[in-house]
Amino acid sequence: MHLIQEAHYLKNQLTTRRHFLKQCSTGLGGIAMGSVLGCNPMSTPDVTESAAKKILDKFAHFAPKAKRVIFLHMAGAPSQLELFDYKPELEKLDGQLCPESLLEGKNFAFISGTPKMLGPQAVFSQHGQSGAWVSNRLPNFTKVVDDVCFLKAMHTDQFNHAPAQLLLHSGSPRLGRPSMGSWVTYGLGSENENLPGYVVLVSGGNTPSAGKSVWGSGFLPTVYQGVQCRSQGDPVLYVSDPKGMSRELRQKSISAINKINEQQYQEFQDPEILTRIAQYEMAFKMQISVPEATDINQEPPHIHDLYGTEPGKTSFANNCLLARRLAERDVRFIQLFHWGWDTHGDNRVNGLNNGFVDRCAEIDRPMTALLMDLKQRGLLDETLVVWGAEFGRTPMQENRVGVNSPFAGRDHQTDAYTVWLAGGGIKGGVSYGETDAVGYQGIKDQVHVHDLQATMLHALGMDHEKLTYRFQSRDFRLTDVAGRVVKEIF
Repeated sequence: MHLIQEAHYLKNQLTTRRHFLKQCSTGLGGIAMGSVLGCNPMSTPDVTESAAKKILDKFAHFAPKAKRVIFLHMAGAPSQLELFDYKPELEKLDGQLCPESLLEGKNFAFISGTPKMLGPQAVFSQHGQSGAWVSNRLPNFTKVVDDVCFLKAMHTDQFNHAPAQLLLHSGSPRLGRPSMGSWVTYGLGSENENLPGYVVLVSGGNTPSAGKSVWGSGFLPTVYQGVQCRSQGDPVLYVSDPKGMSRELRQKSISAINKINEQQYQEFQDPEILTRIAQYEMAFKMQISVPEATDINQEPPHIHDLYGTEPGKTSFANNCLLARRLAERDVRFIQLFHWGWDTHGDNRVNGLNNGFVDRCAEIDRPMTALLMDLKQRGLLDETLVVWGAEFGRTPMQENRVGVNSPFAGRDHQTDAYTVWLAGGGIKGGVSYGETDAVGYQGIKDQVHVHDLQATMLHALGMDHEKLTYRFQSRDFRLTDVAGRVVKEIF
């Protein structure tokens, strides 16, 4: 009998207001701090006084130049030598055997023996007041080059797609680390209480080679993982109520479920239960907000003409317009993946003069429209737009064993490729970094993947060395133990 009475006493103690105010006052302070900093408590359910202080400390270092990020990832890695990195010397070497000095000690995905050099498979010219070199594969993009900063000497450590994509988006080539968007929403929260802080849009028919791990939350609470939206059908899977389920009934069912979850949290103190509560609440809000935010039919005809959108279809153009609509609604991190850029030349679809041309046509108009549209709405200054891929392509023709293909193609290249940035405090009309005469290696102002990550966090007002999360007795961060902010481009 004594044990039963004691159990009842402990249970009642957990549910009294006095106990709540006594034991949870620091949590209330954290919630208040989160509100002051513009963080949505539903999207950051594990905010405590110390966590809020960490956020405040990050903001104290410098004011953010950008409020949000739109990351355009070309999955498969387009050739920089056919887009932005013009090499006249490579044109002269076209068809000649590759010098042994370029092959010694190098690892390639498919090249074997001695390949031939491959000149640019596009025509280059200079554009804008900056005189930026851009090929005829991107005729629309030439209109906005003075708003763009090109990083010409990017490099990475991984020469296969999945590990390189993981390294770019999570800071590690292995599974299990949080993605960049998850780190950003963990650090900053969301300014919109009715939409996820981190949204992912996919086009091109496939997800990236690394799968959905590139927008996963890793060891961070799952509330920070990316939410994939679609431009066809339900924008988010199961966002619509099932037949016979009214909104009032849905609200009652969620309230009942979350009461049980709250009781579980009081008993077990598992932070994932708080995540589950937040996700149920967010899902309910999203039933109204997501269909409205993703309905591009609301846009006027001249906007559809600008982007080249076709409502109801899955396309990169539709996703670019969706990205602008989400940016207007203060979504913190918007990530677009466009698949199909693995131009080995082993078949027509992968040929630099075939499928590659089609991919360029798919992105040229909408990505240009995105920059122009953000600018005309006054959003570009506070939005960091990043375009790039997991690595670049070699200056030599791929010579895969057993394949005698008539289509021009290039192998994977880790030592030199191009990424461009715009908005968010970045200088426009400049090129940073330089590659050698054939575009094989960076020779000036090289930028590693971890440097790009550090620079993006810096634009958002965060110190990449202080944005950490303790997991398995170690403080982890996006940039691992590396990373340098490229301050010269701000």
